Amino acid sequence: MNTEQQQAAGANKPSAAMVLAAGLGKRMRPLTDTTPKPLVPVRGRALIDYVLDKAAESGIGQCVVNVHYLADKLEAHLASRQSPSITISDERGLLLETGGGVKHALPALPDDAFFVLNSDSFWIEGARPLLTRMAEAWDPERMDMLLALANSATSTGYAGNGDFLMDPEGRLSRRPESIVAPFVYMGVCILKPELFDGTPDDAFSLNVLFDSAIEAERLFGIRLDGLWMHVGTPDAIAEAEAVIEDSIS
Repeated sequence: MNTEQQQAAGANKPSAAMVLAAGLGKRMRPLTDTTPKPLVPVRGRALIDYVLDKAAESGIGQCVVNVHYLADKLEAHLASRQSPSITISDERGLLLETGGGVKHALPALPDDAFFVLNSDSFWIEGARPLLTRMAEAWDPERMDMLLALANSATSTGYAGNGDFLMDPEGRLSRRPESIVAPFVYMGVCILKPELFDGTPDDAFSLNVLFDSAIEAERLFGIRLDGLWMHVGTPDAIAEAEAVIEDSIS
């Protein structure tokens, strides 16, 4: 990569993130009867703090966090953090799903590409931090979205059939119904804000944008070289804690 290419890559590097934290956490009950899912502890630390720490460590200086269920508790917790800088996107009177939640927060986000992070995205890093690798791989000339993908067969707490197939260039397509796909979406992506042009003003899923990007052949993926853990139920917490203990012992 020559100097001009390096400068262009640096200019395109996303430096902000939308953190999705407004869900009801129904599958995590009874823990979420009185605690919003992003504050459920794993090894004594709230789920959302893990992903916010990874954001800060990768140079993401601004995070917008949406709140809905038990919003006061989540806001109070976030106010205690020093970094990254956090702006609240208030959805107390709304329930906008993933796509609607990001669109609602667009006025607080930059005009160029940014990360979207699920507040319960939980993984052990490989040789280099995932978010750093994604920022370096982001190419707005070729991509509308870049998704972080984990191995569907080896991820902890995941028992589904995978989400995507990937071609040799990293371009993604949906899993055909009749097969098991090798990659599962981790709830981490980079996207362009203009993808929301013409989308509904109420609730909708980010899957709408995935499908649009697939149709344009501009949905790409990057493989996690660490280990992803799907922490979706109370039982999955113990599994994740055991994997973490093994990784540091």
